[in-house]
Amino acid sequence: MTATDTNTTQSAAAKLSFWTMTAMVVGGMVGAGVFSLPRRFAQETGVAGALIAWVIAGTGMLMLAFVFQTLAIRKPDLDAGVYAYAKAGFGEYPGFFAAFGYWASACVGNVTYWVLIMSTIGAIAPALGEGDTLLAVALSTLGLWGFFFLIRRGIREATAINRIVTVAKVVPILVFVLLALFYLDPKVFADNIGGADYAGSLFNQVRGTMLVTVFVFLGVEGASVYSRHAQRREDVGRATILGFLSVFAVFASVTIVSYGILPMGEIAELRQPSMAGVLEAAVGTWGKVFVSIGLIVSVLGAYLAWTLMAAEVLFVAAKDDDMPRFLRGVNSADVPVPALLLSTALSQLFLIVTMFSENAFSFALDLTSALTLIPFLLAAGYAVKIALGRAEVARGATRELVIGGLATVYVAFLLFAAGLKFVLVSFIVYAPATILFVMARREQGRRLFNPAETVLFAVSIAGAVLGIVALAAGWIHL
Repeated sequence: MTATDTNTTQSAAAKLSFWTMTAMVVGGMVGAGVFSLPRRFAQETGVAGALIAWVIAGTGMLMLAFVFQTLAIRKPDLDAGVYAYAKAGFGEYPGFFAAFGYWASACVGNVTYWVLIMSTIGAIAPALGEGDTLLAVALSTLGLWGFFFLIRRGIREATAINRIVTVAKVVPILVFVLLALFYLDPKVFADNIGGADYAGSLFNQVRGTMLVTVFVFLGVEGASVYSRHAQRREDVGRATILGFLSVFAVFASVTIVSYGILPMGEIAELRQPSMAGVLEAAVGTWGKVFVSIGLIVSVLGAYLAWTLMAAEVLFVAAKDDDMPRFLRGVNSADVPVPALLLSTALSQLFLIVTMFSENAFSFALDLTSALTLIPFLLAAGYAVKIALGRAEVARGATRELVIGGLATVYVAFLLFAAGLKFVLVSFIVYAPATILFVMARREQGRRLFNPAETVLFAVSIAGAVLGIVALAAGWIHL
């Protein structure tokens, strides 16, 4: 399809309203992560550490949300959000890595949804295990490709379904919070304040929760990814902030009220989705069933939103000549089918990998978070760069500089909190991606790398080799 055909198709496509974009942001964030929060937090921290972690995560992610709002206003010509900002700020190869990392994180994140669905059903069908058995992977594969055929029919149908699902999946989460508050035991809550002996120092408790908070907030940038579909450009920033604020209170509440139902050590041993186990302890078996049904609805909705987002990133990168040309293709419904196909294929690959990990859900969740950190860091850095350039010529530049600086420091801390394991595994994922960059450069008859890009390429290869050696030697484990 030619560029003219593509532009015609896009202009004919339905534009997304403010409320639709907000629903997509909320739909992207409210997914598998929220149903896993009680166990993940209880494995690392008590009430005090959880409160500090949410303050840090909430503040940091709010700064990132403001960054995306600011960039949407300052750079209205840039589409695809995270990727476009990294490229504009730091060059084509870093921009490519941002696009690939963000795309790969979405694909890995989609794997967590299927693992959690199968783990939920596995409570009554032991053959599914915790979502990592051969049967579970086979059934997940059917679901994964079923969504591929649904989404390729058109973004109008997909977003309409997502709006309905977003409303439906928030209800059981709110019911959980209200019931947990009603059955909260003050003595149990007080015993959980300091954390169990296994949790370690307060700093280590907070550090241990950082990746899971990143995971549950992924999607805060969702509106900027769909900026080319927005009815009004200012809706991008507004949808980002409203979506973030809407889910922050819910996420923090789910975590904190759980500490008033069961001792921290017992929550840490619950089967995922742990929210179901907590409610079962409070109200009985029906609570577990209620949450489990809500989880399946929630996860399917989040999977829909993230699959759309992943394909969009590849499509826009290809349109800007940073990915191979075959990824530019769209069908008559404005769906980038080649990008959607590649996204589904990568999710399939990581779905198979989960069978060989020690804890399929936790591994996929943490890797998803780690892969997004470089794209987020580059976007925040670009906001700082713009603010510095405006400092002497525009009012409000100081505020934007502070916001961008805080967001940058926050993401840098997340890289530290992720630890060496996920940094190395991320390199293993990033390094082979350069093949796509090379394909795009060859299609344009351009030099493969300039000197700075050569250094970056060498660093990525060295990191990937070290990661593979670490896995082979048993220094790190999936």
